[in-house]
Amino acid sequence: MGLLKTGMKAMVAVKTADVIHERVQARQRQQWEAYGHPSGMAPAGAHAPAAVPTAPPAAPAPAAPAADTGSVLAQLTQLGELKTSGVLTDAEFEVQKARILSA
Repeated sequence: MGLLKTGMKAMVAVKTADVIHERVQARQRQQWEAYGHPSGMAPAGAHAPAAVPTAPPAAPAPAAPAADTGSVLAQLTQLGELKTSGVLTDAEFEVQKARILSA
C-alpha cells in the first residue's frame, strides 16, 4: 500500500506542477501581447529566453526614521563587507541596501 500511496503523491505533484506551468505560460503570453511582442517569435513551449520589456522599478517610498539606527548601521556595515569580499555583486549590493534602508 505504501508504494501505491507514494505513486499517487508523485502523480499529484506532477499534475500540480503542470497546472502552474500552464498558468505561468498563459501569463507570459498576456504580458507579451500587452507589450506588442509578436507571438510568432516565442511559440508556446519554447524555452528560449525572450527579451520582454519591463516597466522601470518603482522608486521606494521614503522610509520613516528607523527605531534602531544601530541595527541598520550594523546591517549596512555587514553588507559593505560582503561586497568588499566579493560575495555580492554591485547590483545585489544596491538591492539589499535599498531593502535595508526602506525597512
